[in-house]
Amino acid sequence: MTATTQQQPSFPSSLALLIVIAATIIGGIVIAGYPTELVLISAGALATLFAMLHGKRWNDVMDIMGDKIKTALTAILVLYSIGMLIGTWMISGTIPYFIYHGLELIDPRYLFVMAFFGTAIVSTFTGTSWGSAGTLGVAIMGIAAAMEVNLAITAGAVLSGAYFGDKLSPLSDTTIMASMVVGVDLYRHIRHLMFTSLPASIVAAVVYLLLGLNMEAAAGTASTIAAGAEQIQSLFSLNVVLLLPVVIVLTGSITKKPTLVVLFIATLCAVALAVIVQGAPVEVVAQAAVSGFNVDLLSVPRPDLNLDDLAPALVTLFNRGGLHSMHGAVLFVFCAFFFASALEASGILQVVLDKTLAYVKSATGTILASLVAAMGIILATGNSYVTFFLTRELFARQYQRTGLHPLNLSRSLEDGGMIPEPLAPWTVSAVYMAATLGVATVDYAPWALFNYLGLVFSVLLAVIAPWTGWFGVRRLAPTVSVESVPSQHLKPQA
Repeated sequence: MTATTQQQPSFPSSLALLIVIAATIIGGIVIAGYPTELVLISAGALATLFAMLHGKRWNDVMDIMGDKIKTALTAILVLYSIGMLIGTWMISGTIPYFIYHGLELIDPRYLFVMAFFGTAIVSTFTGTSWGSAGTLGVAIMGIAAAMEVNLAITAGAVLSGAYFGDKLSPLSDTTIMASMVVGVDLYRHIRHLMFTSLPASIVAAVVYLLLGLNMEAAAGTASTIAAGAEQIQSLFSLNVVLLLPVVIVLTGSITKKPTLVVLFIATLCAVALAVIVQGAPVEVVAQAAVSGFNVDLLSVPRPDLNLDDLAPALVTLFNRGGLHSMHGAVLFVFCAFFFASALEASGILQVVLDKTLAYVKSATGTILASLVAAMGIILATGNSYVTFFLTRELFARQYQRTGLHPLNLSRSLEDGGMIPEPLAPWTVSAVYMAATLGVATVDYAPWALFNYLGLVFSVLLAVIAPWTGWFGVRRLAPTVSVESVPSQHLKPQA
């Protein structure tokens, strides 16, 4: 079928398919509990059939998918690298070192709020939510498991803190990209984000604190924690030098070195520590890196080690990581990309958004529409860069027409098109977080408070702005009509 036979889908058919796809995803994943991969492939097949009925070819879907895989190749390799890093950090004693001291120092009642602030600090200084969750986040999850604390809430707190820091860090690639796409100063963009991010973080922190304070301690929690710490000390030689891989990751992130290179060096460092400090043979360390760490591997250098009395929770906690552990996550990514590619090829999202914009006239409506559009695009494509560019193209002139400063648009890109991403099970970030933290997306999503509170406060500011003197919503000074001015000549006023 040639390009000349392609048809623009109608608005009613586009909206109908969008509703069917949404119902398929929600009904299949959330309600029925079917495997997410199967649901995504089914939804992608529906979108593909629709696209082909409107003149698209199967190769068009595959070409789009190929482009997405190409842009996400680094993320896929990072997934594998994180798996290898966790396996080596386990056998080297780096993660057990964190867990041991965490059990000694952290009161279970304050674990949720400390998880939020701890990952927030790390991601602010490094600019990466993935790095924060994959290092400190994994250690916090280990502490929670050993303390028998709710893992879903802990994972939600880790995710919230990681994205809070990522969103406000001048080192974050998404923060830089959001300001660059719209054409505003990076630090003015970050300051404008504070209007929604600070109240969202305060509410999240208070909720995490209250959840912890009202948590009923499990029977024998104190003795369980003490026993867990004692067993960790019997399994590993704990030394402050075990923090060296963490220092490498933090230093590399702060200095903006290539992520894969930093992770590889940190892994090599952990390999050396496993051999030197823990006395593990190289072949055993290699097995932990590829197949994942297993406590049975510790008996190779120490045959007299008694593993029979280990607490089952501790065994479950330590047996993780390795390249192989990420195979399922990568398969998930391919299924998600097929769905996103089919949806893009069908063109239904563009049709629905274009039609909707025709009815948006007010400044409040413009902000709300851009938030909905950004969230819809990120959940459909799973790519924040694509979301930023598409949303900017759709709304830049609309923001100008309604007298809104571009800073509002750059904030909407992050509130609607970045932080909600890990809440949808089919996105790359959700796959990464679920695999890294060991908690399913549908379980941690209700507790990732910051990731939807930012959107809530963005909506709230827009709705009440006409009655609050546009507090938190920056307006443009009165200027000439922009209807006849080319978009490249539109400049925001200070």
